Amino acid sequence: MTRTSPGPTVGVVGGGQLGRMLGEAAAPLGVELVVADPTPDCPATPVVRDQLVGGFEDESTFRALAERADVLTFEIELADPDVLERVAEETDTPVHPAPETLRLIQDKLVQKRRLAAAGVPVPDFRGVDTAAELRAACEELGYPAMLKARTGGYDGRGNVPVSGPDEVEAAMDDIAGPAMVEEMVDFERELAVMGCLGDGERDTFPVTETIHREEILRESVAPARASEAVSERAREVALDVLDVMEGRGVFGVELFQTADDEILLNEIAPRPHNSGHWTIEGCHTSQFEQHIRAVLGEPLGTTELRDPTVSANILGDVDERRTATMAGEESVFATERAHLHWYGKREVYPLRKMGHVTMTGDDCGELLADLRELRDGLTFRSD
Repeated sequence: MTRTSPGPTVGVVGGGQLGRMLGEAAAPLGVELVVADPTPDCPATPVVRDQLVGGFEDESTFRALAERADVLTFEIELADPDVLERVAEETDTPVHPAPETLRLIQDKLVQKRRLAAAGVPVPDFRGVDTAAELRAACEELGYPAMLKARTGGYDGRGNVPVSGPDEVEAAMDDIAGPAMVEEMVDFERELAVMGCLGDGERDTFPVTETIHREEILRESVAPARASEAVSERAREVALDVLDVMEGRGVFGVELFQTADDEILLNEIAPRPHNSGHWTIEGCHTSQFEQHIRAVLGEPLGTTELRDPTVSANILGDVDERRTATMAGEESVFATERAHLHWYGKREVYPLRKMGHVTMTGDDCGELLADLRELRDGLTFRSD
């Protein structure tokens, strides 16, 4: 694509931290971003050309975005694929990844069925709509099991462990809608692979180890502390997942490494993902630059690792919602090869993702210990 000033414009549905980091990656490429988000002055606004204020199902906002863009993409799965598809056809503005991919991803049961049919290894699962169906499924799968809302869940929301028959009714009440139940996987570690689909190209970033607590990602370690055979199998599974996806872009593929070193798919995100934030410092091309390249149909960048890299989320450590004022960042600035990423959110609440810290070096184990100490020194508490 020939560069002019202003350059090509990407319209992004969603203007949270992912939109912000897409904007940071697009600027050096001569690419401009316009984002659409229901929250005025959303986190992406300081680094993009403009924000359109509108909901994730607002057809008029999507149409206005399409009229200003060469291509549309999204950084949040709440975008309505039907509206995106209709607006794309009416304005002749391509959408990447394709709305059909978003439609597939939004329903976890549909997603699992499609991937299982394609031969992607997944945990055993069942669709359940009632407590009776959940009880019958758990008798087949065994306790404990994991109940998941089919739509809308993220960061542990919409996931309810079911330890025994006496928890079935309460679990269904918590989900309060159509659900899917999976066998509880006895995993050695959780892994993630950022997959990339370009114009006739596909690639993956290095396999990453992801460390969760309370089902929220806390740290990422790259390369993963797994054997070469396990990492290669994880990459193979991620490539098989990409074969099911339609359209161009970056996809977060979350995986389990089981106790006997099998790889099972957990979930997919059709966008840059938290588990790939480390690529900003850790790779020659970040996941965000790669997504911009991909949706515009430009050649993909190299996914080569620069150095071993670890990343840790900065989460809200408060008891209730308050103005976001972080303390302790001086220690990050004073540490060599440490990098602070602040998402610009105005308010903090318990476990909200407010930013992340990345470190690069030689030994992931030592880096992780140092990183945790830095991250734990950051606080939003005023007492």
